[in-house]
Amino acid sequence: MKHGRYPLIVTFLVPPLLLYALFVLSPYLQAFQISTTDWLGYTTSADFVGAENFAALLRDDYVWNALKNNAILLAVVPVVTIGFGLFFATMLNMGGRKGRAGVVGVRGSGLYRTVYFFPQVLSVVIIAIIWKEAYHPNYGLINGALRAVGIAGPAWLGDPDTVFWCVLVAMVWSNVGFYVVLFGAAMQAIPRDIYEAAMLDGATRWVTLVRVTVPLLWDTVQVAWIYLAIFALDGFILVQQMTLNGGPNFAADVIGLRMYDTAFGSETKFGYASAIGVVMFFLTLSVAVLALRAARRDRIEYS
Repeated sequence: MKHGRYPLIVTFLVPPLLLYALFVLSPYLQAFQISTTDWLGYTTSADFVGAENFAALLRDDYVWNALKNNAILLAVVPVVTIGFGLFFATMLNMGGRKGRAGVVGVRGSGLYRTVYFFPQVLSVVIIAIIWKEAYHPNYGLINGALRAVGIAGPAWLGDPDTVFWCVLVAMVWSNVGFYVVLFGAAMQAIPRDIYEAAMLDGATRWVTLVRVTVPLLWDTVQVAWIYLAIFALDGFILVQQMTLNGGPNFAADVIGLRMYDTAFGSETKFGYASAIGVVMFFLTLSVAVLALRAARRDRIEYS
């Protein structure tokens, strides 16, 4: 039995590892190779140009504009999403009846969690279409509500000053529900005795959240931060579906959309697009490593 264990492990591990290498690792390596050529995607010739594509990136104003927008998303989306996630999860799990607040949850919390989680069962494309219709200047839900109180709403997605923030709101909305459920599940694992002690010491809900809940959930918050940072560095589908090529004056352009338009636009510069992809790869990797190091702290154990 012992001698037959390793052949069984190899039999089940080798095929998926080969498939992973073929369909995941191989395209990554090809992208590195293509980024050093002038390949147009549909031609047979692909001349080696070395670092020319990367040098062109440094002079590309469109790329820098997209990176600026991604930097804003990276600074705002994780903070706002985690903040709302912690707030709603705290209210659902510890915002119970008077005299027991901070120890028991609110009535009907299961229904609220379902409502909050609902965007996660929708395709990102559907979410983009829903918000695009909500922002419509004529028959959209938002301007309709504003007209009901005598306010003329702007063309949300047609104004360079508002289009980026409209997409940012949709990004936060589409992610908050998942982290409400995630943080809520982690909070339920914390012993109630800790909250009983904090309540007896006169701690308010805010103090309990900051001094008790967040330190005990720090590992979960750290993981959420990394996932949201990676999401903020992408944002391609929402931007592409809601704004069509980054909105007016490319005000909502992101680096993922810039790579897509470069590869599949009118010029089909696959070599240049691959160089953008390589930059995205190292940028995402660097952000993940920095987030892990910046958020590293001593783990608080409880039983």
